[in-house]
Amino acid sequence: MTSHHPNGRSPERILLVSADIGEGHNATARAIEEAVRRLWPGCETARLDTLRMMGPAVGPLFRWIYVRNVESTPWLYDLFYDALWRWHWFATASRRFVGAWVGPPLRRRIRRWEPDLVISTYPMATAGLDRLRRRGELEKPVSAVVSDFCPHPFWVYPEIDLHYVMSEASLRALHRAQPDATAAVSVPPVSAAFRPREREEARRSLGMPTEGFQVLIACGSLSFGSVERAVDAALAESRVDRVIVACGRNEQLRARLAERDTTERSLLALGWCDDMPGLTAAADVVISNAGGATALETMACGRTVIMFEPIAGHGRANAELMARAGLAELCPTSESLAATLHELTTSPERLRRDEQRALEQATAGEFTEQVAALAELPRHRGARRLRSSDRFFVHAADAVVPQQTGAVLRLREAPEERTAEQWAGHLAELIERRARSLPMLRNTLVQRGVRGPRWHTVRRIEPWQHLDHRTAPERDEVVREFFTAAVPTDRPPWQLRVLRTDTETLILAKLHHALGDGIAVTNTLVRLLRDSADERERDSPPSRDEREATASAALRSLVTSRGRTVLTVARGMWKLATAGPAPRSPLDGDSTSGRVFDTAELPTSEVRAQARARGIPSSVLLIGLTAEALHRTLAERTGTGPGQHMRVMVPRTTRSPRDTPTVEMFGNHTVAVSVDLPVGPMDTEQRLREVAERLNAGQHDGQPAAAGIAMAALGTLPTPLHRPLVRTIYQRRFFNALVSAMPGSRRPPRVWGALVAEVLPILPLAPGVGTAMGLISWGDTVGVGITADARLEWLPSRLCEQLRSCFRELRDLADSTPRPGTTREEAQR
Repeated sequence: MTSHHPNGRSPERILLVSADIGEGHNATARAIEEAVRRLWPGCETARLDTLRMMGPAVGPLFRWIYVRNVESTPWLYDLFYDALWRWHWFATASRRFVGAWVGPPLRRRIRRWEPDLVISTYPMATAGLDRLRRRGELEKPVSAVVSDFCPHPFWVYPEIDLHYVMSEASLRALHRAQPDATAAVSVPPVSAAFRPREREEARRSLGMPTEGFQVLIACGSLSFGSVERAVDAALAESRVDRVIVACGRNEQLRARLAERDTTERSLLALGWCDDMPGLTAAADVVISNAGGATALETMACGRTVIMFEPIAGHGRANAELMARAGLAELCPTSESLAATLHELTTSPERLRRDEQRALEQATAGEFTEQVAALAELPRHRGARRLRSSDRFFVHAADAVVPQQTGAVLRLREAPEERTAEQWAGHLAELIERRARSLPMLRNTLVQRGVRGPRWHTVRRIEPWQHLDHRTAPERDEVVREFFTAAVPTDRPPWQLRVLRTDTETLILAKLHHALGDGIAVTNTLVRLLRDSADERERDSPPSRDEREATASAALRSLVTSRGRTVLTVARGMWKLATAGPAPRSPLDGDSTSGRVFDTAELPTSEVRAQARARGIPSSVLLIGLTAEALHRTLAERTGTGPGQHMRVMVPRTTRSPRDTPTVEMFGNHTVAVSVDLPVGPMDTEQRLREVAERLNAGQHDGQPAAAGIAMAALGTLPTPLHRPLVRTIYQRRFFNALVSAMPGSRRPPRVWGALVAEVLPILPLAPGVGTAMGLISWGDTVGVGITADARLEWLPSRLCEQLRSCFRELRDLADSTPRPGTTREEAQR
């Protein structure tokens, strides 16, 4: 059996992080090493001792503290353990402290070893790995195998890709300790030598009598706790023929037991034993007190576990959870142990029933296969607060005005046309295979509680929860219904629909605006849908127009550089504070009557040519054409006057062009520039110049920097304050429309062989704002999507017509204007 690493090859190096404190954690590491050798012959494994890595004296000190706590001050251990469960802040602080201690030396060793996979079998090691993940210092798959039956808060971390736990009951305990951790149930992680065997055969191999009822008392390598009281109770039961005690490294215990009267040879005290699998298989029942590796090894052999006077802290929790799961008998006193042994020795049916239950749990899967899955884990992120800009759109949304962004993808089909159902089936396969590697698609929005909205990563995406298909003669009504309805937030908030009309195939996509801006949405859709042969880890270098549209150098320096001055920010703050309300406009909406949509297309090459001729970016030309189209539309309906303007919000990205392909960069990385677009009577060329000047001034007057600071400050407020303030700001009083010109792709991908010929963006509205326009350059076409309040049902189609008309006139005018130095005869020709 072989498995493959996500990069297409088997892992070559695996790092196991364990600890030499008892033998349970190392036993789990050895079981993993065995599985690795079976899976990937030639794969190198290395094992780190966490305690040794923490310092030369740490191991002996921690082992001494552990033994003293369990044997002498169990109340203190219980106090610490209970505090981890009772107070979340205490558990978090303790884990962060340990993570800060373990993380740096662990980072150095990981960098030196360069493993393809890291697996922890010790909770303090997992704390260090979680810290490295949170700080962006470890991107290789990371997992933890929890050998305790009850995962306590020190075992469980939100940034670990997967925790393996021992039962469904353990899984519930894990999510109680850390709700945003991801986990799965594993069979016992024990050596393959621990397997079901016939008792008689096991006893013969050990040179023991094959008859009689045999009890094995095994309490770990340190063999502490109430071992001698367990011996007394077992010897007192007349039907128990032999009691074997595995004393491990506890030579004092072995010496005391050896001094006891054993004339009938009914008590056998053993030191360190290399054949624990044989001893376990030879027993009828195994008595233990911690619920760690010994209990798991007993289950793997199909034997009954009795938990007697469990040790403090995790031992007690393990025993109680195993008993509730029906996988162990819990005996808190000598009397209860005597009664349980009497019942098991006199009721063979009861004993066989307990053994069968343990065996079913231990053989529910194949440990080798479960180890193989660790090499293919998607990156898991724990719950985290939303960025200020993403949180903004959560609180701006309501039932009437959902905040979601989307796109219509128009496909140019391959020669064989497919039905909507066939297309949906293909997309479902892509979602099943790829969505887990795209962070934007794996996050669900949780808004309950006082901590504010948070992202929770889901482990599995169900394609048909996010996908449907329709066949209709016309597209308009289906598009309107799809984009008007809010995306569900009880799952990752995104949806796709395949629409097959009489003339074309469309893919409709919508996502909650908190997931990302237009660039993030487009990037994620492409990575989800494109054909494998079309995948490129690095897109071709962007053109000048795309660079300017993606992020102007001036804007980026204003938003992110250290050179941003107090004076610039102060000027921007003053600009925002003195802007005043937006003017009333006939294109304002009422936010209660639904949405209407329409789309248009412009030729990309000609848009770029016209922009170059005027020395401006394509995005500025498109916004200037939008101003001209708005002027003409208003002039038809109500007339316009000199100096009339509409205030629009123009999102400008803070991303670098090189950031665009990064799958991790979901979220909104934009600032808004407020621009008063001139819509009064004016020559078209003059309007374009004025729009360019106002956009340039808006980018350089400190307004973006001030808006970014204000957004960040607003995001620090608790939800009861943040939500009403966002809804006060994000509405018609401060702007009349949204206009976003986005970069796209010069080389459109293919989906199932069909070219994604056009992308038409769909933007959300704000309360009282009647119009939103999105424009994106995509291959040979600039796609335009217009959203309007349903009260303005006539507006989208009319704006699309005016935009096409404005551009035709601009192009025709340029074609008829002689170039400098051209003679009259040449111009006439």
